[in-house]
Parts: sequence; C-alpha cells; structure tokens
Amino acid sequence: MNLSGPVYRLYEYYLFRQLDKDWAPNHVGIILDGNRRYARKHGLDVPWYGHHKGAAKVMEVLRILWEANVKVCTLYAFSVENFQRHKEEVEEIMALAEEKFTEVVGNPDVHRHKVKIRAIGRVDLLPERVQLAIRAAEEETSDYSDHVLNVAIGYSGRAELVDAVRAISEKVESGIMTPSQIDEAIIEGHLYTNGVPDPDLIIRTSGEERLSGFLLWQSAYSELYFAQIYWPAVRRIDIWRALRSYGERSRRYGK
Repeated sequence: MNLSGPVYRLYEYYLFRQLDKDWAPNHVGIILDGNRRYARKHGLDVPWYGHHKGAAKVMEVLRILWEANVKVCTLYAFSVENFQRHKEEVEEIMALAEEKFTEVVGNPDVHRHKVKIRAIGRVDLLPERVQLAIRAAEEETSDYSDHVLNVAIGYSGRAELVDAVRAISEKVESGIMTPSQIDEAIIEGHLYTNGVPDPDLIIRTSGEERLSGFLLWQSAYSELYFAQIYWPAVRRIDIWRALRSYGERSRRYGK
C-alpha cells in the first residue's frame, strides 16, 4: 500500500485507534533486515548507504515501541555469521556500532524512558573500541529498569546454546550441580537473555520469512510477523500493523 500526505496521516490515525496498550506485547524482538537491498534499490552497489540509514532508523522505531507500552526490545543487529562478509563492510558496521552505543550515553529518550542497555552475543569477538562503547552504555544505564534494550551483536542462537551448555557442563564438572538438576530453568538462566521474559512478538523486515538463528530457545511460543519492507524504510504504520496483528492473535501456549 503506497500512502502519502493526508491519506497516510488518516491511515496512521486509524491504526493508532486500533492499538490497545493494555494488550501490547511485553517483549518485541526485531530482525533488522534489508539494509543492503535498500542501498541497491537506490542505485548504490556498496551497502554503506543502507547500513547508515538502518542505524538511523533504530531510535525512531524504539520510541514508537516505548510509546506503545512495550517494555523489552531485542534487536538482531549483527550475527556471528556476518563476520564472513567483506572486510570493509564489517569495519563499517563496527564503526556504526561504536557510534550508536556511544550516542546512548547522552540520549535523552534513553534516560527519559529509563532504558537498560545490554549487548548480547559473543561480544569478545568485537573490536576493542566497540566493546568499550558497549560497556560505557551498559554502565550508564545499569540502574534503569522501566525498559530493557538488548542489542544482539556478534550473536548466534546456536552459539548462545553452545555457550550455555559449556557453562552448565563446567558447573557439573566442578561439582556445583549434578546432571539431574538440569532443567529448563537452569538452561534459561545461562542464556544471554537471562533475566528478561521470552519475546511475545518477533518482527522481521525485508519480506524474508525465517528467524536466521534469532533467539532459538526463547522464540518457542513467539508470534511472528514478517513485514514486506526493508528496515531503513520502516514507518510508524509498519510497526503499528505488527502490534495490531499481535493483538488480534490468540495466545494459547499449546493449551
């Protein structure tokens, strides 16, 4: 649907009236997909344009979610597999990551909404300058609890499970726990997302309909929404459509 001007604003108002903040998902995960295709669509063979536009879109979308009463957001920004991309592209993405984590420290929206920032993934694989920016953002927001923002960077759902199994195995080997004590709660306690609820809704942009290793354990009962738009082009109505879709679904958890 191609909307513009007064028609867009009317449709935006129509969607807003349909949203129920009391029925908003508590935790929304988003797979930020389509930056490179967005750049190609605009006639650019290099992906920098798409990545910069995508990075600039993040805070805009977060504000929409916070206003809709979403308490936890997890953004899939960069996977372990993405390290296999061209060296120049990876370096550009790392520079953007450093810039955006650094901006968090003085961002008024982050402080107004009291957002705790966390990076999840194999952060040790990231350049030292990015790790320093992440630590600064985490420390600056460590006392907040109204909202949580998880940034999955250097992340892989399989790697997360491997890391959890290793940590649990070390505890068994050292005698801290026995194999019979291992249950779902123990495994969840060793995941990167320990301490936050599983995502109620996962949104993927760009039209691709797969999770690509995102929150493999945590997404067992998540509602899925696939938006037919590249991440840098996402609009308020696209987020509201996803939230409306969630509100129309029946959550039975296998019952």
